[in-house]
Amino acid sequence: MRKQFPEGVKLMGELDGLIKGSGIDPRHIELIKIRASQINGCAYCMNSHTKDALQLGEDPHRLYVLSGWREARDWFSEEEQTILQLTEEITLISRQGLSEAVYEKGLALFGEARLAFLIMAIVSINAWNRVGVALSMHPIK
Repeated sequence: MRKQFPEGVKLMGELDGLIKGSGIDPRHIELIKIRASQINGCAYCMNSHTKDALQLGEDPHRLYVLSGWREARDWFSEEEQTILQLTEEITLISRQGLSEAVYEKGLALFGEARLAFLIMAIVSINAWNRVGVALSMHPIK
């Protein structure tokens, strides 16, 4: 992909740079990336972003239960639960769209600007997941 369409990869990287510079907690960005990658079945991204989250000091136990976060609500803050709800609804957008209730909760917790960055972070990892799955990218140990 980098050889065949370097401009596209560069632009996606620039979007990721804007998201990274948005002030959103880097661990929250990694939770988005891991959860969307779990839903999309992108093993390459799951592996990569789990490593990144651990390097940022994320508790491995939270990562072990991330796909079942609703059953471990005490392990995730209200903000994190909302981020995970946003991630799931946007990743599975064809099912019901982004519900008004989750959007409004995100707006109340994060404000318009921060919510916009969170949504773009979710959109970005979904795009990367599609690249990873389409190209059958395998995790690197």
